[in-house]
Amino acid sequence: MKTKNKLYSKFMASGMKYGLFGIAISTLFVSCGKSDNEYDASGTFEATEIIVSSEAMGKILQFDVTEGQQLTENQVVGTIDSTQLYLKKLQLLASQKAMLTRRPDLGKQIAAIEQQIATAKTEKKRIQNLVNANAANQKQLDDVNAQIAVLEKQLSAQKSTIETTNEGISGDNEALLIQIEQIEDQLRKCKIISPINGTVLTKYAEKGELATTAKALFKIGDTNKMILRAYITADQITQLKAGQKVKVFADFGEDNKKEYEGVVSWISSKSEFTPKTIQTRDERANLVYAVKINVKNDGFLKIGMYGNVKL
Repeated sequence: MKTKNKLYSKFMASGMKYGLFGIAISTLFVSCGKSDNEYDASGTFEATEIIVSSEAMGKILQFDVTEGQQLTENQVVGTIDSTQLYLKKLQLLASQKAMLTRRPDLGKQIAAIEQQIATAKTEKKRIQNLVNANAANQKQLDDVNAQIAVLEKQLSAQKSTIETTNEGISGDNEALLIQIEQIEDQLRKCKIISPINGTVLTKYAEKGELATTAKALFKIGDTNKMILRAYITADQITQLKAGQKVKVFADFGEDNKKEYEGVVSWISSKSEFTPKTIQTRDERANLVYAVKINVKNDGFLKIGMYGNVKL
């Protein structure tokens, strides 16, 4: 009888043990199933990336950039040799100065003829008075009038010549000014400048290397404003619109997640096949729509990090 009681107690204990294990397994599956459906979409974080290329040709004299460095917009981070451009600018400035010194002074050039005309007109008045007093003949008056007419034509011709010369010099000066402005633009392009506020992601060149036009120097990303590229199914697209606020959860691994506020900035108008690295809420969905969600970075979000969305 005692043996039977022992066997019964052992059987009941074993049953309770396996029963509790079964309940634990069931609970785990339920919780896992709940976790899979907890979010409506998932994706990876990315940033607006810009590859900064050289706009000039020459030796890189300075390039103070390191990967991971924070840069501000319009910050000068390097220079390219501009000696030849600077010398070319000095040559153009010297040519401009020499050309302007050859510009004739209209007032000085015509002063002599104007004085001759003034003298001839004074002589005309004197002769006119003599003619009126019958002390001089008409021919003398006609000769003075003819002389004045010739001098006035000479004055007009000289003015026209000088004005034409000055216009030509002005035109040449404008051409030189344009060339000088072109050189100054090229000199400005010898400076390596950050186009945005962001983080240096990759450095492609080093100090001392020869830079050529369009040579990639470094890549910068705007990591202050991260973009979560996620994918949603066709039945979810009706729940989203541009400008809508959603909850974004950054996945830091080992169940460590952090919530952020996101704003939908773009929704694709065309469907595509689900990327292999992305899991959607509906595992049977073959076609999904890409969406971009802007998220303000607090310094913890990194490019390539996984994130989830809850609508």
